[in-house]
Parts: sequence; C-alpha cells; structure tokens
Amino acid sequence: MSEHTLTEILQGSGPWTTAYVDGTGELPQVEEGARHQAVRDQLIDEVGAPEDDAAAIETALGERNGLPSPSARVVIARDGETVLDRSFIGARLGPERLEHGALPSILPLLRHTASETRYLVVETSRDGADIRLETSGRGGSERETEIEGDTDEISKVRTGGLGDAKYQNYVENVWKQNQKDVAAALSALIREERPAFVAVSGDVRARQLLAEELTGDERALLVDVDANTRADGADRTALDDTIAREIDERRRREVADVRDRAAADDGSGGAEGFPAVIEALQQARVDTLVLDGRLLDDERTLIALDGPPWVVTDVAQRLNTQVLGSIRAAEALARAALLTDARVLIEDDEYEASDDRREERPVREPIASLRWADAGTDADPT
Repeated sequence: MSEHTLTEILQGSGPWTTAYVDGTGELPQVEEGARHQAVRDQLIDEVGAPEDDAAAIETALGERNGLPSPSARVVIARDGETVLDRSFIGARLGPERLEHGALPSILPLLRHTASETRYLVVETSRDGADIRLETSGRGGSERETEIEGDTDEISKVRTGGLGDAKYQNYVENVWKQNQKDVAAALSALIREERPAFVAVSGDVRARQLLAEELTGDERALLVDVDANTRADGADRTALDDTIAREIDERRRREVADVRDRAAADDGSGGAEGFPAVIEALQQARVDTLVLDGRLLDDERTLIALDGPPWVVTDVAQRLNTQVLGSIRAAEALARAALLTDARVLIEDDEYEASDDRREERPVREPIASLRWADAGTDADPT
C-alpha cells in the first residue's frame, strides 16, 4: 500500500472507491473474512466499483488495525491500490458508506480527524512519573517518557526520636527534587509537542509539587485527575473519563468560537449559508469551516473542479479548470476548504445515551470564520 496525504488524494485524478465500515471486531476470523468479502461484493454489485479496487479494500480490511472493539475504518482505493487506510477507536459516527466516484468521500474521515486532539498524560508519584503523548481516537501512545526519581528513604512513615522533623524535611526535599525532574521533562514535551492539554493523575502530593514547578502558562494546560493511577492495579476509569470530557468540551468550545468570530463586527468576520461560504472558499478566505453533521446526508450538490476556485455552482464559473463531477454539497465544501488550507469541523448532535432518538430539526447551514473580513481591502490575507 502506498499511503498518501488527504490533500494529495483530493488533488489527484479518479475515479476513487471509498469504504467507511466497522473496524476489526471480536468475531471469529472466518466470520470477519465473510464480512470483508460482503463489503467487496457490495462495492462491485451495488456501487459499481472496479473489481481491483474492491479487492484492494477487502485485503486492507483483512489486516487487523490493532485497536480494541468497537472501532471504525476508512479505506480509499484507486487503480487497484489502497492509498489511505485509517482506523479510529470507537464505533462508527454514522452509517456505513460504500462509494465510487470521481472524488473520494472524505466526510466520514473528517468526522473523526477534525476533532482529533493531541494531549499529554502524566501519571506521577513521589518517586517519578510516566508521561505519554496521545491523540484522541488513535489508540496507543505516540511517545512515552519515564522519569525515575530518587527512591531512597522516600516514605515518611517514621515516628519517635528527636530527628523526625529533620528526616521528614529531608524526604520532602527528595519528593520535590523528583517532581522538579518530572517538571523539566514535561516542560520540554510541552514546548516540542504543543499539546491541547495535560491530564495529570497520581499521588495527590506529587501532583501538587509538580504544579508548583511549572510556569503559569504550563499550569494553565493542566487538567487535574483526582486518582492515583500510577499504583499497580489502579482503576483508570477516572483518568479516561476526564480525558473524554475535556476533549468533548474543547470540541464544543471550538465550534462556539468559530460562530462567535463569524458573528463579530456585524458578521463581517464570517460567512453563513451556502452562497456566502462558497464565495469565501473561492477567494481562499475561510479560516475554519463548520458543517452540521446532518449535511452529510443532504442531497444538494455542487460542482467540484480540478483547480482553484475548486467549487462552483455553475460550470460557467469554472475559469480554466476542468470539471471533476457533481458531488454532495457538504463534500464539495469540505474539499475546497482543505485545498485552501482551511480547517473543517463537523458539528454532530450530542446524545445522553447511544440509543437516544435524533432531535427533529432543520439542517444547519454551513458557517465559516474568515481570514480577513473584506476581500476588497488591502489587508494581508495571511
């Protein structure tokens, strides 16, 4: 498999075959194989994909993604070759999609990647810490650091004798030095990796000492977890739940921030609705595009082009570019945003439980915050 970036794929010629399906599950291997074969058959018989593309996707699905069940998987193929294969922790965010056309279907992928958050996890104790760099939805750690501090006479459990106060002061200094070492390693990782936040769990006194050794800006990144997860056999539920809540809250704040910026200065800082957003994308003015998750099922279409302005409503607007095809409007908007270096956020409905019924409401129009307010000014568009 030759893995390509999404931007390379969007600029390449098709046709493309896309599969958005469940990742490797807990079924016996024979049943998993039958499920993958069913995907191949559907791609050929129902979607009209070439047999070599369908076979490439079946082969890719047969390679285990290494993630716990449930997981979701996006595979894109062209000319009998898998060019993108991404897996994500958690169930699919929407229905299974099998498609073949002039352009790949990217919204199922963006639904996962647009909300990806890189963060650090620190599990600390009085004798050191474990630090991991992680990205939501991917599983596993991208980078791990272990700090082993001084463990000599680290316990304060000692009573009686005139030397107790001096002894306890000595042990406290050992703890402080250990957390100073942890703080130095953490500070370096924050500078290098620029995480969205730092989740800190472990011994309560160690957490306090660690925070004292950090700068104000570094402390602002801390999300404290009141659980000693570094102990052997410790329950990690509190840590995992805190991280999930922080990621969800950041996602909500990001969408709210785009809406606030778009509404600033009587709306001059944003574009709302298809006509305004399309015009802004054609001028490469969009900084961040927000799409309602329900737009993924909207049947409206736009015309995708092989070069700027990337998306039009009428072939007469295509300038010197070639028409690639008429595709779902949300896909066309997302593609144009990515090809003009804009960020795409998907605003999905929130559910209290997985079996909650979806609220009846109209599909929200696309909205975007802009890089500069007026394309006719001399402002620097960067």
